[in-house]
Amino acid sequence: MLRVTDLHVSYGAITAVKGVSFHVNEGEIVTLIGANGAGKTTVMHAISGLLKPASGTVEFLKKEISAIPPHKIIARGLVQVPEGRRIFSQMTVKENLSMGAFLRKTKPADYQEIYALFPRLYERRRQLAGTLSGGEQQMLAIGRALMSKPTMLLLDEPSMGLAPILVKEIFKIIKECNNAGVTILLVEQNANMALSIADRAYVLETGLVALEGSADDLISNDEVRKAYLGA
Repeated sequence: MLRVTDLHVSYGAITAVKGVSFHVNEGEIVTLIGANGAGKTTVMHAISGLLKPASGTVEFLKKEISAIPPHKIIARGLVQVPEGRRIFSQMTVKENLSMGAFLRKTKPADYQEIYALFPRLYERRRQLAGTLSGGEQQMLAIGRALMSKPTMLLLDEPSMGLAPILVKEIFKIIKECNNAGVTILLVEQNANMALSIADRAYVLETGLVALEGSADDLISNDEVRKAYLGA
C-alpha cells in the first residue's frame, strides 16, 4: 500500500533522513521506532506532504505522491494524526470531528461511528476541545482523522504525555481501527507498546534504517531490547 524508496530529507544544511526505504502492506500495522532525533517524524511529514524530500520517492497505492500537496494526499485516503494532537482548542469536540470530514464528497459525516469507538467524545461533544484531558485529546485527534474515511493512518507518537493506563487504552483503539480495515504506520517511542501490536517494524538510527523485521523478531533481538525495551 505504501512504499518509501531511498528517501532523503534535509533541513537547510542538515540532512535528517539519509536514504530510508521501507514498505507497508495492506492491512498491516508497521511501526518505526528509534530514539529522539532518529528521523521518525521527518519521515512521516515527508510521506504526508508536509515536507518535500530532497530525493527519493513515496508511493501510495502504486502512485507517486512525493510532489503533491497534503490535502490531495488526504483525499487519496492517507491521513496523518500528528505528534502533539494539534486539535482546534477553541472549537467543540463535534466541530473538530467535522473538520476531519471536510474533504469527503460522498457520504455525510458519520459521527455515530466515531462516538461508538470513543464514547467519551460523545459525552463531551459540546465541550471545547482545549478543556479535554490529554488522553481525550488524543482520542479526538484519531477520531478526527477517521472522519475522513482513510484507508491508511499515519500515527505520530500517540502515547506522548499520557499516563500508562491511557496508553493501553489508546493502543487498544489503534488495534481496533486496524481490525476494522485501516492500515497503520505508527511512529512511537514506547517501543514495547508499538511492537506489541505491530506486524513488522523498522528501527531508525540517525536518519537510517538500522534494523528491520517482524515485531516478534525485534522484541527478541538483544540489541533492540537493550537500546529500546529497557531489558
